[in-house]
Amino acid sequence: MKKSPGCQLSSVDSISSCSPYENLSPMSLHTISEWPCAGRVTAHAVTLSSPSPALFLTAKAPQGALVTHVSVADSDKQSNTEPSVSNVLQDVHISAQLMEDFLELAKENTDKDLETCGVLGAFLENGTFYVTTLIIPKQDSTSSSCQALNEEDVFAIQNDRSLFPMGWIHTHPSQSCFMSSVDLHTHYSYQMMVPEAFAIVLAPTDSSRSYGIFRLTEPSGMSVLKECQETGFHPHKEPADGSPIYEHCSHVYTNSNLRFEIFDLR
Repeated sequence: MKKSPGCQLSSVDSISSCSPYENLSPMSLHTISEWPCAGRVTAHAVTLSSPSPALFLTAKAPQGALVTHVSVADSDKQSNTEPSVSNVLQDVHISAQLMEDFLELAKENTDKDLETCGVLGAFLENGTFYVTTLIIPKQDSTSSSCQALNEEDVFAIQNDRSLFPMGWIHTHPSQSCFMSSVDLHTHYSYQMMVPEAFAIVLAPTDSSRSYGIFRLTEPSGMSVLKECQETGFHPHKEPADGSPIYEHCSHVYTNSNLRFEIFDLR
């Protein structure tokens, strides 16, 4: 498997495709219960008419919310690069428990050295995005790939709740924490729709950094991906201004009082 020189982070690449916006078709949803959660977030337990019933989980909401800026210890050059447009991005809140629950749901695959991917949905209130939904679609996985199936199911859930496609999350079960050339192309479509969209990479075997929250730099990284017509693993040219293609997010915060729901459609 070829290394992607544009990333300069690992000799092993990762591929994930999790875009929910191809070949869309309506899908009926049946809400079996709902109740108010922290703030104005509402959690739903949902049964899908097809495929099998979804798994519902929610983070426990303590009395006092603790909102913390996400910081990730890092040794690569991106960690020392200030986000290119952080001053114009709206803040995003996400529960750290959502990431932990996703990792637990991915454990069976991780133990088999198989990737797992999911899609994040958020609502916008008073200038802040709140990630309240994680959807794990049916998928085909290998140790270096994760291809979402039945993507219309993902779109139906997001559409039913009027959620913004805030990005995606996937595991690197035996690789380091970075964004491969194919990951960058996957994320480009999300960031084109929502500038605040981000990609979470969970790498449980990476002793230096177990997770990262990334986005393409603007305009440099986005321009490189816009012009690139290649598929599969391939090198990307460095941006003309010398900046990295992608960076760590500075507009994402963990919120201990933010409740969420998970749909495991596998």
